[in-house]
Amino acid sequence: MDTTARTVLVVGGTSGIGLGLARRFADAGSTVVVGGRDTTRVLDLETVVVDVTDPASVDRARDEVLAAHPDLDLVVTMSGVMLLEDLRDPAHVDAAEATIAVNVLGTIRVLDAFTPHLVGRGRGDFITVTSGIAFMPFPLMATYGASKAAVHSYSVSLRAQLAGTGVRVTELVPPAVATAGQEQLNPAALPLEAYLDEVMGILAEDPSPDEVVVERAQALRWAERDGTWDELLEQRSQALRTLPGR
Repeated sequence: MDTTARTVLVVGGTSGIGLGLARRFADAGSTVVVGGRDTTRVLDLETVVVDVTDPASVDRARDEVLAAHPDLDLVVTMSGVMLLEDLRDPAHVDAAEATIAVNVLGTIRVLDAFTPHLVGRGRGDFITVTSGIAFMPFPLMATYGASKAAVHSYSVSLRAQLAGTGVRVTELVPPAVATAGQEQLNPAALPLEAYLDEVMGILAEDPSPDEVVVERAQALRWAERDGTWDELLEQRSQALRTLPGR
């Protein structure tokens, strides 16, 4: 994938991996727009306000970006929430609904909003973002893992449906990365800059892979294939002891 001289929209790019990725594309010579609900903390890049849970907001953001950048050729959909859940407490459904609204439906809305534009151009790229947890659950974040598994499956289907249009679909599969509180939950989380170094290197490959799986995420992505599923699941289930009454 060409990572230079692109016109890029990063939805969910106001913090964490999204903002880091946006700045890496800008440093590589691309024009970058960052979208999110609160854009006030992003002062070094062009921004657009967008709430992916609101279809009208997504449409307004699309129209604003395309009016200013009709040559848009790369859309990254990063918006996501990561919430802990106690599945023995029915009140967890509020967290589950919020997670699905942002991570799954929000992703689909952004993809839907820009698919006609990219297909009409006859070339371009989508980048979706899942997680190692999509392939190897972390039971304390049950709906988060389910949502990322859904985005993985949707990305595969979108790639198949866009075959022959000139529009590629690339999936980022991050491990735990030290941002957005991950460093407190997992002291072994990969430093953000190290993760971005590896991602940009993989994206720049020709051809770049359909899935960007950095070295730290390999064990999670291929746990079933490698026969380590049961062992890893048991290890990752230990965090359930932090829940009340466990």
